[in-house]
Amino acid sequence: MDVYGFYTGQLFDAWRYLGVHKADQEGYVFRVYAPHAKRITLIGEFNNWQDWDLHPGYNEQFWEVTVPQAKAGQRYLYKIWHDDHSFTEHCDPYGFGMDLRPAFCSIIRDLSAYQFHDSAWMRRRSTCKDKPLHIYEMHLGSWRQKEEKSKNSVNLNHSEILETDTDPVNFNYNYEEIADLLIPYLKEMGYNYVEFMPLAEYPCDESWGYQSTGFYAPTARYGTADQLKALIDKCHQNQIGVLLDFVPVHFAVDSYGLGRFDGTPLYEYPNDAAGISEWGSYNFIHSRGEIMSFLQSNACYWLEEFHFDGLRMDAISRMIYWYGRPECGVNNKTLEFVKNMNAGLKQRFPSCILCAEDSTNFPDVTTPVEYGGLGFDYKWDMGYMHDTLNFFRTDPLYRYHEPEKLTFSMMYYPSECYLLPFSHDENVHGKATILQKMHGEYEHKFPQARTFYLYNAIHPGKLLDFMGSEFGQLREWDEKRQQDWDMLQYPNHDTFHEFIKKLNHLYLEHSAFYERDYTDGGFDWRDSNQNYPCVYAIQRYSSRESILAVFNFAGAPQESYSIHCDAKKLTVLLDSNADIYGGTAPDSAGTVLEPDENQNFKFSLPAFSAICFQVE
Repeated sequence: MDVYGFYTGQLFDAWRYLGVHKADQEGYVFRVYAPHAKRITLIGEFNNWQDWDLHPGYNEQFWEVTVPQAKAGQRYLYKIWHDDHSFTEHCDPYGFGMDLRPAFCSIIRDLSAYQFHDSAWMRRRSTCKDKPLHIYEMHLGSWRQKEEKSKNSVNLNHSEILETDTDPVNFNYNYEEIADLLIPYLKEMGYNYVEFMPLAEYPCDESWGYQSTGFYAPTARYGTADQLKALIDKCHQNQIGVLLDFVPVHFAVDSYGLGRFDGTPLYEYPNDAAGISEWGSYNFIHSRGEIMSFLQSNACYWLEEFHFDGLRMDAISRMIYWYGRPECGVNNKTLEFVKNMNAGLKQRFPSCILCAEDSTNFPDVTTPVEYGGLGFDYKWDMGYMHDTLNFFRTDPLYRYHEPEKLTFSMMYYPSECYLLPFSHDENVHGKATILQKMHGEYEHKFPQARTFYLYNAIHPGKLLDFMGSEFGQLREWDEKRQQDWDMLQYPNHDTFHEFIKKLNHLYLEHSAFYERDYTDGGFDWRDSNQNYPCVYAIQRYSSRESILAVFNFAGAPQESYSIHCDAKKLTVLLDSNADIYGGTAPDSAGTVLEPDENQNFKFSLPAFSAICFQVE
């Protein structure tokens, strides 16, 4: 290992040396970085949990021991001894596997065992700037669950589940099993990427993976590292990209994790004012070179060893500003880490996607590092998300008073490469689901949601939807329960599901939706001045085609709407008011409209409806 690179924060492959690796002869060699430890012992299944001393190596800060009898799949822990002869048990910071919670032993894994079969995908993949990118965000444990959970424990809390079944992982499909359910569904529904919420091992289900204890260990809730590799491999073989939610800001406070790992604040700040996050977790101290190497090696690890196609990086605002608050000033050391990590990842994986969850106005987030930016490919457009949802929450009688909620994003979208996120955060904790956010009674929510999703698709920027939104989930997301798939037996939800499926496939098939998201000439307002009666029209362009979408966001119909367009004809691609999608009229897809002598096209727009046309 390049020790100088490790200490100076330039290393991207620290996991190849630290952690547990096959020895030259037989067994495995265990290595751990603990600069302030006085003594470290190893306990595990291979030595009947007896203390075996590790030996201090380089600079007496790296410790190691070779265990000839150690085998893949065996459990182990480190004991970090203190001056008073007490000790704290810790899992391996670079461990490649961990026990299922509440157990916390590390597990020896042979990362070389699995052989990928996705070389064609890996050669062909890109950052999708001029290609379709529609992401299905999901939590693996609550997308679908095995029948025994839904029948026996739907009303149990987590502690009761543990008392009811000694092997709670049986409630979840493992990584490999879920591939056979998930991949056909994604292809049927027209999503070409899937984003998994954090999969690095974590102790508390309610944290959803955002407070980790095992940054290099795929969570045992869904199986082994090889099974996760198989899931990603199968996705790639079916032309589906896979993104991972990555958490570089903070980590769990559980005593066996990274906190005070060698008896001192090694990974975290030495004082609580900077060291404790708003979520009660420890903040990484990104100014230390060895912590930089730990985190950027971790990012590289997921991309290289598991073939993830990119990382969505959580809480980047907390890395830009102290405490995530602009008034507290820029955290320059952490920003330098972000730039160094992103530049190194793009150098090693040019086609990987790096996406920032950032709600600030900090400039050049998606500008390459060599041009002065932070080096992300995409930034979540949180402002657009909030404004758009607030518009649809508003009573239609008053929407014409607030046109800026729809139009403001068009003024700033060229400044960054934005992704339009309607994520888990907008479907939980009292916020209501996307469908529930639509104004009005149950029946009125569906036509508004159809116009909402068509508007979202035609807006410049790549797309992200959270699981369940595609069939109009009404219950807020709960990590303990699977999605309410039985809603599909109800006509409103089933027809809405069909609408989303059709819209998603149109997005994938028509380049005007995505080719010029981030270049000039891709977007034009065709009608944005009719605040009353709340009708808007957008035209999108690519090098091959043009698409026009017209929206009536009002609760009253527009019987004779007229729009000027330099075209020979307009062909209906999608009508949100079609009866096959839960509307009130026969499906008009394929209908051709011709202009009058003044190049005006006239048609009716029912209340809460939208029509998408091919411009020819």
